[in-house]
Amino acid sequence: MNAMTISRRGLIGSLAALAGSAALPHMAFANAAAEARFPAVTGLIDAYVGTGKLPGMIAALGQGSSAAPLDIARGTLARNSDAPLDMDSLFRIYSMTKPVTGMAAMMLVDEGKMRLDQPIADFIPAFAKMQVQTTPDGSITDLRPAKTQITVRHLLTHTAGLGYSIIQKGPIRDAFIKAGLVPGQASRLPLPGLEVFKPLSSLAEFAEGLAIMPLVYEPGTTWSYSVGLDLLGRVIEIVSGQPFDVFLQERLFAPIGMASTWFRVPEAQAARLTTNYAVAGGMLLPIDPGKTSVYLDQPPYPFGGAGLVSSPRDYDRFLAMILGFGKIDGRQVMSEAAVRLGTSNLLPQGADLSRSFIKGNGFGAGGSVGLGEDAGTYGWAGAAGTVGFVNLRVGIRAGMYTQYMPSEAYPVHREFAKAVLADITPKKAAA
Repeated sequence: MNAMTISRRGLIGSLAALAGSAALPHMAFANAAAEARFPAVTGLIDAYVGTGKLPGMIAALGQGSSAAPLDIARGTLARNSDAPLDMDSLFRIYSMTKPVTGMAAMMLVDEGKMRLDQPIADFIPAFAKMQVQTTPDGSITDLRPAKTQITVRHLLTHTAGLGYSIIQKGPIRDAFIKAGLVPGQASRLPLPGLEVFKPLSSLAEFAEGLAIMPLVYEPGTTWSYSVGLDLLGRVIEIVSGQPFDVFLQERLFAPIGMASTWFRVPEAQAARLTTNYAVAGGMLLPIDPGKTSVYLDQPPYPFGGAGLVSSPRDYDRFLAMILGFGKIDGRQVMSEAAVRLGTSNLLPQGADLSRSFIKGNGFGAGGSVGLGEDAGTYGWAGAAGTVGFVNLRVGIRAGMYTQYMPSEAYPVHREFAKAVLADITPKKAAA
């Protein structure tokens, strides 16, 4: 699902520039109460939960890769629930799945099993001769042959030219929906903007169906939010010889200690699952109650771009592993080189960002990366209000978790970034 306006000036703007003080890495997060240490983050959460805009929010913040996170939590799993939010509550993280898929791919690149600039047609021959729309989002019959092969790099960075039913308009959007090329789920309810479609049965079927659709842009030329990370899940299956979800479990989730991250929430864990709401006319409408959630069903296939449910504790461990350059709890889950490459700017040279929402930034393995003074930031956000990022230069990790759609109904992503900045920027003593 759509991460949309993760930030107007990068994931956390000029975090490294504003907070890159020599004293910053020595701040003792654990020596003070979370609310006292992070007053701006606390105020943000209170502003949303205390006024009833949202039933609950929780932030998880940590320094370095080994320190336990601090959390600031307010509210409950749902409006009609007495169960308080905590670090083990479950949230639909939607597009925060993309960095997970991206890092999984980087492991295979690091192991020499595939190359960044290798055509994906080497793994899925149906992508060898793609057609491109003459006019983006225009006719799906007025096409021309693609000049360039789609590569692994393109899938990682949304530059493959692929479409997305939540982004495209006109005939190609309709064609995606009719063909079932919608790798995500939100509710059992028939909702406006969420057309009913027959889902495909496997990643293999998804990939083959996508291969006969026209591209919206020439590969490598334009940043356009897409199903690239979902297709990458199929590439990972082929390259690794394992089902995509099994690869994630065995190579990432188990070694990191992410015991509450799934494409399907086990029935026994349903009591931890939050309710997702639609914000409409100033009201909150429950579109996916936790107790009867669509995420309690087995999905048609694992959605590598938007399919995971996770807890703040689990996703903080994923961020801690990144911040530790692949290491957590003394275990090297992935190589330092793979993390450094995945958190670097992997955009093809000259890619057009003019129509993107990452202007001024780069893009790495499934997440935005900062450039210049902002170097070191890496992360992404989700369609239901969640956001998570690290800054490798100053050694922080931060995540915010709540559940509402559409994500742009409230500026939580942007406000959280600003609040983190305000709280970690060293304050000048009064004159």
